[in-house]
Amino acid sequence: MSIRPHYRTVVLSDIHLGTSHSKVNQVSDFLSSVDCDRLILNGDIIDGWSLKKSGVRKWKPEHTRFFKILMKMMENFGTEIIYVRGNHDDFLDSLIPLQFANLHLVKDYILESNGKHYFVTHGDVFDKITSGMKWLAKLGDIGYTLLLEMNSFYNKYRLKRGKPYYSLSQAIKQKVKQAVNYISDFENVLVEFARNRKCEGVICGHIHHPENRMVDGIHYLNSGDWVETLSALTEDEEGKWEVLFYTEAMKRKEAENEEKDSVLSIISVAS
Repeated sequence: MSIRPHYRTVVLSDIHLGTSHSKVNQVSDFLSSVDCDRLILNGDIIDGWSLKKSGVRKWKPEHTRFFKILMKMMENFGTEIIYVRGNHDDFLDSLIPLQFANLHLVKDYILESNGKHYFVTHGDVFDKITSGMKWLAKLGDIGYTLLLEMNSFYNKYRLKRGKPYYSLSQAIKQKVKQAVNYISDFENVLVEFARNRKCEGVICGHIHHPENRMVDGIHYLNSGDWVETLSALTEDEEGKWEVLFYTEAMKRKEAENEEKDSVLSIISVAS
């Protein structure tokens, strides 16, 4: 018997449907394994930049499956879905704000959790490169895609030699001074904005760098991405937040199912 963990809130961002590096099957498997009262899709879910180049050729059955899972969550479990637009799905701007059944399409959002208020934004509007110099952002996007291509070949080489996955992009973000400073500046700007909005926390995506920590008294949360880190934010019934990685979520699912099967076996023998 399968056990589905229940969360008050799940936050996903930067799935980039339409790109070859999107881990859409993994994110669909993750969503199929949990229940939640509220699902926040925090931007760059659909990669409009990529789809604009190739049109429907890049839309695949697994992308349709992802949205079918969302519809089942709304229909079967009453899940409220908040879709916050990002820079790669900015084609949605003309529709914002929009509410249809349990689906809300917004530019940003205020989430209340145990008396605390979190400002929810994809984060691109706080990125000077993305918001002020779109041509440079797209150039950077091309460079990031090339880096992912290199990463794919490099990890095939590592896999043949029995070595684990290694993310070149994450390594660069961790070690290159400019990247570290960029992340730090991004976090500080968002934290200060949340403070000015009288919020106790901020929830974002955009930089593909999952995080859960306090920054100058403000709770900073970043949901990461489903290109490399395969991460989500979860809020339990007590209001506790956690960065949950796909591999860890699947391990928990297997462990909980084994425990449930063991209990059912004991009950069966006793009866």
